Amino acid sequence: MRVVIDTNVLIATINRKNPEFFIYQAFAKKTFEWVVSTEILMEYAEKITEYYSSSTADFILRAICIANNTIFAEPHFRWNLINEDPDDNKFADLAISVNAFCLITYDKHFDILSDIEFPTLKVVTPTEFKKIIDII
Repeated sequence: MRVVIDTNVLIATINRKNPEFFIYQAFAKKTFEWVVSTEILMEYAEKITEYYSSSTADFILRAICIANNTIFAEPHFRWNLINEDPDDNKFADLAISVNAFCLITYDKHFDILSDIEFPTLKVVTPTEFKKIIDII
């Protein structure tokens, strides 16, 4: 199962005490494939450095990049479906492009996607994602 993970979720998963840490554990167990693009990796690095440190950013990005269940891809088309925060389009565009199972986020800007008939993209919170992978 291919998933795209928004930066707000990645930030929450770094602390082992946070409930979102299960995402790293599931990734380590190869429960899903984490899809990233150059643009997304750059945002991850910037935001992890802001919240934690550059060494933490290096560690996390290295872990993502060397994992054999990471898929590196670039969007084939820019849909630009999210007008409220156009910076979020990089996540939606990538997820649509690779036919991801879902995009995991806390960001309400992605709610607009539930009103669009095409292209389709399932957007879930980490809690919803946990229920999905617990079934698998």
